[in-house]
Amino acid sequence: MSCVVAVEPVLPEHEYAQGAITDAVGPLVARDPARHGLLRRLHGSAGVGHRHLVLPLEEYADLRSLGATNEVFIREGAALAERASRRALTAAGLEPGDVDHVFATSVTGIAAPSLDVLLSERLGLRSDVRRTPSFGLGCAGGAGGLARVHDHLLGHPGDVALLVSVELCSLTLQHDDDSMANMVASGLFGDGAAAVVVVGERHPLARTSPAPAVRRPTGGRRRRTARVVDTRSRLYPGTTGALGWEVRDTGFAIVLSAGLPDLLCAHLPADVKGLLADHGLTPAEVPTWVVHAGGPRVIDAVRDSLELPEAAVRESRASLACAGNLSSSSVLDVLARTLARSDAAAGSPAVLMAFGPGVACELVLLRLEGR
Repeated sequence: MSCVVAVEPVLPEHEYAQGAITDAVGPLVARDPARHGLLRRLHGSAGVGHRHLVLPLEEYADLRSLGATNEVFIREGAALAERASRRALTAAGLEPGDVDHVFATSVTGIAAPSLDVLLSERLGLRSDVRRTPSFGLGCAGGAGGLARVHDHLLGHPGDVALLVSVELCSLTLQHDDDSMANMVASGLFGDGAAAVVVVGERHPLARTSPAPAVRRPTGGRRRRTARVVDTRSRLYPGTTGALGWEVRDTGFAIVLSAGLPDLLCAHLPADVKGLLADHGLTPAEVPTWVVHAGGPRVIDAVRDSLELPEAAVRESRASLACAGNLSSSSVLDVLARTLARSDAAAGSPAVLMAFGPGVACELVLLRLEGR
């Protein structure tokens, strides 16, 4: 089993209360004042208290093209990726030169050379580092990236892998688009990044049983580690129009179906139960759930369809309230919160999950290590 030894989310410096964002974004999204009341209700029910934005709020009025927003994505995304990666490597007690494989995921901007190349230059990674850039996994990218890193480490059990997620969702704001999808997205998604250090089972950091807990670079309570036991990927047929992007000259316009929570309720229980059954477990025997903070209705759908207590999704709601939906970085933020605060017994199982365009579901079965 590969071992997750450090998870470090980072957020941009510009933090705003939800109400302030609503006040600034409302006139950009909806010119018709009659739509402003609906927008305020949507923003108010998003479960979001604050969000961090990659730019000062007043600068979004001038971002109206894919070229302009993508230039910001490359510049600021690379900087956030570097911050998160340095923190994660420091927490793991490793140097950039120790990294053998980088998996980079984002769905809010594009770059060629890809983000992992830009990160390699900034960090000083080895010239022979293996790289896997990913675009299109969307909100599932954090879970899917962890699963693909695990796959790599099964074949390279002595390696160090770095999973990096960067999502600047605010750059996808569509001006003069008062569709329900755009108004919901303008109140739900935030900006952020996360880096995860994962090592193969033969790496020295994975050999201690239980693996040593990792102290956060900023100090405070020691964070637990976790071992990846198994993974599952699912594509739900006939759902390609439910979630994703419409690529316009003005940037990425969100495609977001109101039926997504119902779709998850219909499919998720069988997928989760199937993964757990392969390891002799049932949902009732899993004390820890790491659920993508996709929005209140998505979190509710997971809780209700799996018959979980509200406490099981506490960290997901906390992440949503503090930062909004961070797309692929969201579930990694929830994982960091969980590893920092969980009191579940050493060796107990945890299920990590996220959902993205496809519609796709990515599941990761973990076992928590002791403090």
